[in-house]
Amino acid sequence: MDYSSYNTTPPVPNPAARIAIDAMGSDMGPSEFVAAAKLALAEFPSLHPMTLVGDEPTLRALAAKAGIAAHPKIAFFHASQIVTMDDNPLAVIRTKKDSSMLRAIEQVKNGFASAIVSCGNTGCLVGAGIIKLRTLEGMDRAALAAIVPRQGGHFTLLDAGANPDAKPAHLVHNAIMGAHFARVEFGIERPRVGLLTIGTEEGKGNTLITETHDALKRLAAAGIINYTGPVEGFHLFATDHVDVVICDGFVGNICLKSWESLAKFFTKELKSNLLSNPLRKLGALLSKGAFDALRRRVQPERFGGAPLLGINGVLVKAHGSANRHALKNAIHDASEMITVNINHLIEADVEKANALIASGADAALMKNEQ
Repeated sequence: MDYSSYNTTPPVPNPAARIAIDAMGSDMGPSEFVAAAKLALAEFPSLHPMTLVGDEPTLRALAAKAGIAAHPKIAFFHASQIVTMDDNPLAVIRTKKDSSMLRAIEQVKNGFASAIVSCGNTGCLVGAGIIKLRTLEGMDRAALAAIVPRQGGHFTLLDAGANPDAKPAHLVHNAIMGAHFARVEFGIERPRVGLLTIGTEEGKGNTLITETHDALKRLAAAGIINYTGPVEGFHLFATDHVDVVICDGFVGNICLKSWESLAKFFTKELKSNLLSNPLRKLGALLSKGAFDALRRRVQPERFGGAPLLGINGVLVKAHGSANRHALKNAIHDASEMITVNINHLIEADVEKANALIASGADAALMKNEQ
C-alpha cells in the first residue's frame, strides 16, 4: 500500500514482528487454530511468524499431525488455563493469569509479539487488551471495527461495542482509525468516512453528533481524513456510498446485532417459503446457483474478525465459532496490520487532529475525558 499521498508518515517496518495466537479460545477447539495456521502459511508467503499459546503438549501434537510442528515460523508458549465464555473480565485478570488469552496479550506487552489473534470471550479479550496494553499516545479509548457487506462492496463500522459512552474526541479518533483500517483491509487510498446520525441536514442529531460533525469537517479541510458528512441508516447498504461509518459503541453494537438478527429472519423466512410446495421447491433448485453466490457474498469467513483499534498492539477478535478459513483470514489481517505498522499511522494522524482541534475555539472537544 502506498501511503505517500495520504498526508502522513510512512510506516516503520518491524521485521521481528510475531503473531501470538490464543489457540484455546475457539468453540471448535485448538485443532481449528492449528489448521488455520497451516492454511495461512501455505497461502501467504510473507506471513509473520506465529506463536501458538495454550496447552503446549496438545498444540505440539496437533501441529505435528498437521505437519507444521517444525516449521520455522511456528513456535509454542505454554498456558495452563482457558478463558470461558462465562468468565468475568476482571475476574480473569485476577485469577486466570496463566490463561492462553492473557499469556498471548502479555507476549505483546513484553515485546515478544506485535499482534494477538483470539476468538475467545469478547468482553474479557477487549477488557484485558485495554488494561494490559493501554491506548495509543493521544487517545484514551479503543474501538472495535466490524466489516459489514453492502451493495457492491463492504464498509467498516466502528465502534462496534468497545466504548458505549463516547465523547466527540473518541468519535474523531474512530474516524482516523477506521480510515487506516479500511486502507489495509480493502486497499482504498482515500476511504470515505460518514458519521451515523438521524438526518443529513446541518444541526440534525444530538450534541455528540453535531460537535463531532464540526470537528470532522475541520479534519477534512486539513486533509487528515476524507469526511463526506453525516449518513442515515438507509445510506449504509446503498451502492458505493461510504467506506467507513462512525458511531459510538452503544449504537454500533445495537446496529450489528439487529442486522445479524434481521439476516437470520429473512433466511429462515425465505427457506420456509421456498419449501412450502413442489413448484417453489423446483424454483429454489433452479436458483441454487444464485443463492450460493449470495451466501458466499455475505459469509463471515471472507473476513477474519474485528480488530480492536487504538491499543498498543494489534488485536484481532474472531468469532467463537469461526472455522479454519475465517481464522486463517484473521491471522492474515493481523499480519497485514503489522506490516504497515497501522498504530504508527494512527498515532501520527491523531497527533495532527488533536493539535488542530486544540488550536480552535472548540478545543474542549478533544479533551480525553474519562
